[in-house]
Amino acid sequence: MAVVAAGQPTLAGHAAKHSAAVAAKPAAAFDQRVLDAEVLLDRAGFSPGAIDGRDGENFAKALHAFQQANGLPVGSLDQQTAAQLAQLSNTLALAQYTVQPSDVQGPFAPQIPRDFEKMAALERLAYHSPRQLLAEKFHMSEALLAALNPNATFDQPGAAITVANVAPMPDNPKMAARGAEGSGSSAQQESRAAKIVVDKRSRAVLAFGPDNRLLAFFPASIGSAEKPAPSGDFAVRAVAYGPDYTYNPAYGFKEQKAQRPVRIAPGPNNPVGVVWIGLSAQGYGIHGTPEPDKVGKTQSHGCVRLTNWDALALAKLVQKGTPVAFVG
Repeated sequence: MAVVAAGQPTLAGHAAKHSAAVAAKPAAAFDQRVLDAEVLLDRAGFSPGAIDGRDGENFAKALHAFQQANGLPVGSLDQQTAAQLAQLSNTLALAQYTVQPSDVQGPFAPQIPRDFEKMAALERLAYHSPRQLLAEKFHMSEALLAALNPNATFDQPGAAITVANVAPMPDNPKMAARGAEGSGSSAQQESRAAKIVVDKRSRAVLAFGPDNRLLAFFPASIGSAEKPAPSGDFAVRAVAYGPDYTYNPAYGFKEQKAQRPVRIAPGPNNPVGVVWIGLSAQGYGIHGTPEPDKVGKTQSHGCVRLTNWDALALAKLVQKGTPVAFVG
């Protein structure tokens, strides 16, 4: 599967102002300067969520976290920040990737119902298509993948496509538990996190080392009106790769009508994605998602939702007993 090269932040105010400033700009397929920075941030462990080449809120949060961690002025992608990012790697931001037979063999699930009772009838919550699989493999939005490859169908083994030059996410999430490369953001850490901070106000998850150094930053969707995220100190209880999901009707999700518990099969489009980090807060966890483009921009169903690749990266940093603090 070769790819060939072609202190704690408080970020909510900065990101909100940044988003307002760029909201009026005309839409474009992508901004190459932003795309380059997103790839470098991802490699460094400051995740922008789905790499999309757009100057949005998740990019701003990752950029500001990087700036704060490196003693830079917090703001836009200025020359000083771009230079600091460029020092991290001399590898090109984009790469050529040859579509593999495993990328297109499926099975796929083109249509997945939103109703959990109907969803439970599926044997696996598989990817919708090879395009979705390939976008997620390289931490990208499907829109960016399509923009970089306007003539590609993504379903032909041997086809050469352009992708973000990051370590690919493993096809099998259980490979991440064995230390496989590419299991999440590209900056893999040797050490475990000493603590995890879930910043509800900034909608972010931060992992800190024993010396209080920021190891990794991830944008997140946190809590909902029906099931608000807790506050206080908890701990990791267990990590499950490739989990199934059981919906308890006591949660009362407004779009669900199930009157009994419903079990949903594993898969990347499972409601909790490819990994579940269970917490000592009863019924709460940190997990992946089938909708990476919405991370940090919408509410979750009560837990803490990351992109699948970021959830895998975080899972590698924690173990049973790792402290998790909900703040904000």
